[in-house]
Amino acid sequence: MIHNTLFFENLHISLHSIRANLLRTVLTALIIAVGITALVGILTAIDSIKSMITEQFTFMGANTFTVTSRGMRVHLGNKRYRTKNYSYITYYQANEFKKRYNFPATVSISLYATGTATLKYNTRKTNPNTTVRGIDENYLSTGGFEIDKGRNFSQHEITSGRRVVLLGSGLIKRLFPGNEDPLHKVVSIGSGKYKVIGTLKSKGSGFGNSSDRVCFVPYTNVRVFFSRPNMNYDVQVKVANASLLEPAIGAAEAAFRIVRRLAPADDTDFNIEKSDNLVNIFLDNIKNITLVATIIGIITLFGAAVGLMNIMLVSVSERTREIGIRKAIGAKGRAIKQQFLVEAIIIGQMGGLLGVVAGILVGNFISMVMNSPFIIPWIWIFVGLVLCFIVGIVSGYYPAMKASKYDPIESLRYE
Repeated sequence: MIHNTLFFENLHISLHSIRANLLRTVLTALIIAVGITALVGILTAIDSIKSMITEQFTFMGANTFTVTSRGMRVHLGNKRYRTKNYSYITYYQANEFKKRYNFPATVSISLYATGTATLKYNTRKTNPNTTVRGIDENYLSTGGFEIDKGRNFSQHEITSGRRVVLLGSGLIKRLFPGNEDPLHKVVSIGSGKYKVIGTLKSKGSGFGNSSDRVCFVPYTNVRVFFSRPNMNYDVQVKVANASLLEPAIGAAEAAFRIVRRLAPADDTDFNIEKSDNLVNIFLDNIKNITLVATIIGIITLFGAAVGLMNIMLVSVSERTREIGIRKAIGAKGRAIKQQFLVEAIIIGQMGGLLGVVAGILVGNFISMVMNSPFIIPWIWIFVGLVLCFIVGIVSGYYPAMKASKYDPIESLRYE
């Protein structure tokens, strides 16, 4: 009980001292706040960017992979990530694999037609930057797309190569403004006429690409009306559970080696890319940014700790007579030490709270500029406040020890 009373008395004295030296307290807290703002702000922005990268590049889900002959090339800073290009996957190979693959999974076939198409409806038309892709009836599931209005392609429409189309939400806004119903309307894709049988839910955009500025037609239609030499087909596979992904990949590689007529001693001449491959590459590079941001924040906090210690030493010198009076009326060195430690901790937490709030605002402002989601980094908030507590202890301990050892007689004679 006595200890609790002593603590609250020291807390009261510390708060009174902080109010009496408000300008000095505010300046010291601002020094700490700058360090926490740098740390929390940068790490908040990085976490938000990570969230955006994960959302944009794992749209197919963690339980999906693609069999393709085309290699992935990524150049980030001084690092290059590259997989090989192999001979094209043909129409017959893609279909043979779909029939042969007996693992419990959903298999789809897709074919890139063009990325510079212009769609027209009456007098309205899109910019020549629309992606046209040929798909089968399973691609919406493996590609992470959902029907908003209308329906998916039927098996008959895929087999016969009918001129039907699914439109992304970005194209709907352009061709059918207002509340005009696009279903059963006929749009022009290049020189061809296609009936709209369905629309897709919005998926947003990122890194210069938009999943809403895409239209799908049967891949058998693309094979005929967008024909070109060496047309390359992609095969997407989606398993029911992410834990089955590796066995599914093994089964897919074995099945496709048979389709490609490879001997047991031959190297695999195709790529199997998981949907999170690109995510892992980006996140691996962001680790370095996180490390640099952490170092910058810690260095700033070190400077703040030095500043706080200096302020506390000045405070001890200015209040020598006060210390002498408290000791003369019975205060022990432990109580004096606690008083100055509490004061340093309070100043540190004031700076920490200000820095955390500023850091969240700064970090999410950067995220907003980059169209990343708003997040509240609970981990970094906790880390920031703990660091400020440590700064308060470290910076206040020596001044507090110095004050606790003052001789009461000499202190009373001060000035």
